[in-house]
Amino acid sequence: MYAQSTSTANTSNGFHFGVRAGLNLANITKTNNDNFSTALKPGFNAAAFVELPIANGFNIQPELQFAQKGYKTTGTYLINGNYEYNVTTNYVEVPLLAKFSPSKFFAIVLGPQYSFLTSTKINFTSGSATYNHLVEEDNNNLKKNILGGVVGVEATASNIVFAARYNLDFQQNNGDGSSITPKYKNQVIALSIGVRF
Repeated sequence: MYAQSTSTANTSNGFHFGVRAGLNLANITKTNNDNFSTALKPGFNAAAFVELPIANGFNIQPELQFAQKGYKTTGTYLINGNYEYNVTTNYVEVPLLAKFSPSKFFAIVLGPQYSFLTSTKINFTSGSATYNHLVEEDNNNLKKNILGGVVGVEATASNIVFAARYNLDFQQNNGDGSSITPKYKNQVIALSIGVRF
């Protein structure tokens, strides 16, 4: 009876709360221009989360998260040489995840995510010249509220949590299709480490 009780406790997550932070590797899926080539852009993520036990090995995990997304593209001018164009979009996000834990060391998470755009920054570099611009007018034309989805895995060692996730927007940003504000959906590979209590 004691061994059976211990085994049950090991697979049940129980109630926890915690914080985590890490690296975003962001890019976009283009919806109107296949010739517009982009590359992964690094960013930052940080979140607070709560694990609410529903059944043995199954929790609901709501989160409040800050996430940097965007994209990077490079090219060549005929006269001025190479350039790099970076777009950073900052979001406050609320993922609502189902967490399946076959053991106390490993879990699978998936569910919807609601994202709210807070700011957009453009960085253009050509040679020794750099231009930074906080987008305001174009930002007013972009979709502020975007629904997306999350799927990922978590590994837990003691109270330390390692997470790897893939996030994808279900809605496009409502850009005008130009090179300045192209129509696209965000996609992010998010890696993070945190602590839970």
